[in-house]
Amino acid sequence: MVHHYWSVFAELLRTPFRHPDLIWGIVPLYFGWLFNELTSSKASYKTAIQTGFSFLWAGAHWIYQFFSMHSSTTRKPNLDALLAVNVMVTIFVLLIGLVALISGLRRKFPRYGSFLGHTRFSNYFMIAMFPIQSQYLAWSWDRLIAMLAFAVPIWFLAHFGLMPFRK
Repeated sequence: MVHHYWSVFAELLRTPFRHPDLIWGIVPLYFGWLFNELTSSKASYKTAIQTGFSFLWAGAHWIYQFFSMHSSTTRKPNLDALLAVNVMVTIFVLLIGLVALISGLRRKFPRYGSFLGHTRFSNYFMIAMFPIQSQYLAWSWDRLIAMLAFAVPIWFLAHFGLMPFRK
């Protein structure tokens, strides 16, 4: 059972590097994750800016992929397209990214929005869902379970592995 989810997770990480048009979108997310992990775990406007940029970058890439993969006749917005998981996730990521970036630049979080400064690990999820949102892989329960199952071990490794490099 664990072997199956490990292979699904490895496929999620491997896929963007097998397609040249995905590399320019995924590499900045890895750098963003590294920089987020090297900053303090305390909520700050700096981390909100980092998170906002990463979310907007990923969302912009997903929109680009959507329009480049669909012909002009199939990309007309309709209710079915707006309710698709990929589109809903992209809209959510763009909105959170915009709010985080604006909050960081204004140095003021919205009410109940201070969590935007605590999102050091959010790039993990952007990286894990990147090939799915770029439509090179389809959403499935196995992929979602693999993302969630490996979130804690990856967080553990990133948190404690990079601890000597943090201030």
